[in-house]
Parts: sequence; structure tokens; C-alpha cells
Amino acid sequence: MKILIVTDAWEPQVNGVVRTLKSTRRELSALGHTVELITPQEFRTIPCPTYPEISLSLFAGAKVRERIRAFAPDALHIATEGPLGLAARRYALREQLPFTTAYHTRFPEYVQARFGIPLAWTYAFLRWFHGSARAVMAPTPVVLQDLRRYGIAHGVLWTRGVDLDVFTTQQANVLNTAHPIFLYVGRVAVEKNVEAFLALDLPGSKWVVGDGPALASLRARYPGVNYLGVLSQPELAKVYASADVFVFPSRTDTFGLVLLEALASGLPVAAYPVTGPIDVLGESSAGVMHEDLREACLEALRIDRATARAHAERFSWRAASEQFLTHLQPLPAARDNAPGGAARPSSEHADSASTARIQPPAGGPDLGAGQGFAEQRLHD
Repeated sequence: MKILIVTDAWEPQVNGVVRTLKSTRRELSALGHTVELITPQEFRTIPCPTYPEISLSLFAGAKVRERIRAFAPDALHIATEGPLGLAARRYALREQLPFTTAYHTRFPEYVQARFGIPLAWTYAFLRWFHGSARAVMAPTPVVLQDLRRYGIAHGVLWTRGVDLDVFTTQQANVLNTAHPIFLYVGRVAVEKNVEAFLALDLPGSKWVVGDGPALASLRARYPGVNYLGVLSQPELAKVYASADVFVFPSRTDTFGLVLLEALASGLPVAAYPVTGPIDVLGESSAGVMHEDLREACLEALRIDRATARAHAERFSWRAASEQFLTHLQPLPAARDNAPGGAARPSSEHADSASTARIQPPAGGPDLGAGQGFAEQRLHD
């Protein structure tokens, strides 16, 4: 099957959206599908105001249209709500092409934290953007509930995974400071609430890995903290293995891939009891969730690393990518050639998360899935 993914988030950005799309492309290719992406690397761009790491594509409409026509995909997925996503959405609606979208991050909460814009305003934009999609893929049941609360009712579950071969338990000592070592990995931005971690009175030492618009001010305010920039995955795996507790101070993440990376490396988690940590940790004993983040950090020191690793082994990118496939909607040419004729109507697809299932990896979570291409056997 030929799958086209349109995304405004791509390299050199290092974040959960980019990692998700790269991992999904890798797994889909391994399953025999042809995957192309339309990314900002193909366009003239300008830096996003207040967030220069994000590139905003300019005058994207004509080229996006040409790329879609030239590739002639069997399925179209619009991953982000930026200029490229808007251009692909506009073309798909004009040509009456079915498409799916994704809700990767708590965009309204981020906009509110950065600019003070009311949540209702941004969710109104999201209702407009995602309203024409056949399905809106979201990473957790809690996020699906949030979307429904704001009027986006056709959400389906697309969970996340972790590379268990890269992030693994190993002997490493690349963080040469006093133990216990408390570690944060991720974007250094106001919405990540990193300062809640840095301000804690904890024994040992603290490390921050990552970059972002708040990094300079936090380095000036907390000079006793150790800072590393963006790392490759093998380098990051060694950092996880060298630390004693992974601290996740965000209250706005939809999932938090770094949680899985830390756990896969045998690193226990300390977090607030909010969306993201709740969905990843569940009822496991691989981490501690507490409204007192300092208490969570100290309690997490008592968790065995093998417990953290065992919980991470429940998640795989292969299962998540197979789930992604089930939600895709065939474009007219693909649908006409599919066994059994026309695709199911979108209203039925929107309810599919509660009616169709795919099998999780052994011992893994139940990954609710929709119908889409899976029922029509379009897996080339």
C-alpha cells in the first residue's frame, strides 16, 4: 500500500511527534508498505515566532497538491495542523479525498501556557481542522475523552511504542556527578514545566537533556544543574542507564515517549498523576505518581530497575504501527480496487475503537483499533 503522511514536524526537530512518525514509517516499510512524507524540508520556511526550532513552510499549497498527485497514494494521513497540514486538508476537501488526522500534543494547553490564549479558542480551531477527517488518531484514552469534551467525537486510539533494542538495561556511567542522579529529558519549554523539577530540594545531582526556548533562562536561574544538549538515541540510552530516577514534570503531555525510553533503560519514573504518566505507568510499580513531585522522586529511588524494564517491554512500535494502519481510509482509486467494494462509512469508522481489536504483543496492552484498510485487506 502507498501511504502519504503530511507533517509540519520533522528533522532537525527532536520531539515525540518526529520520533513517532519516523518509527511508524520504519515499521510500515518493514511490513511491505511504501511510505512517503511531505515535510518542511521541501519548502522555504521561516522560524516559528518564539519557537525558532519549529519551521513554518511558506506558500505550500501548489507543491503539496503536486506531491499528492504525483505520488497517488492509497491513503492520506495529515499528522499536524500547521501550514503543510492546512494545505493538504484544503486539497483533500476540494478533491473529495478521504483522509485521517492525528492529535499528537496538547496544542491548546501549550498555546495557553505560552501566549495566554483561552483553551476554548484553540479547541474551536481544532474542531474545524479535524472535523472533516474520517478519524482523528490520539495516543491515549484520556486524550480521546478530552477531545470528546471539546466536541471532537470521531477520535480513535493510536498508541505509542519504544525501541527496546536501543533503549535497554546496560552498564553505563556517563553522568559523572553525585548519586542519586535525577534526570529530565525533553524540550526545555514553559509548557514542559521543567522548573518544577529544577526547584526541588533533592539529594545528589540533577541533569537536563534537551534544548528549547526556556533553556537559557533556566541555566541562568539554576547554575547548579547539569545540562546536555540534544543527543543521538544511543547516547541518550547511556544517559538513561547512568541515572537513578527519571523525572517527568510536565502536566500537559498527551503521552510522553521519553517515559517509555527511560523505563526501557531500566530507569524508574517520578511524575505527577496526570495524562501521559497515568497512561504509560497505569497500575504498574515501575514509577511513582504524586502531586508532591519531590516525594515521587524519593520514592522512585526504591524501585528496582528490572521492574521498570519489564513494564516497558509491554510496548512495541510494530503493534502501534499496525494499529495506525487499521485507521487509514482508502482513497477512491484504492477503494474501487479493494475486495468487497466501497469502504465503510466514516460514521461507522468513528466508533470502531470500541468494536474492533488487534492483538497486542505478548503481555502487552489492549490496543483498540478501527477498521479502515485492515478490513478491506489492502495490505500490499
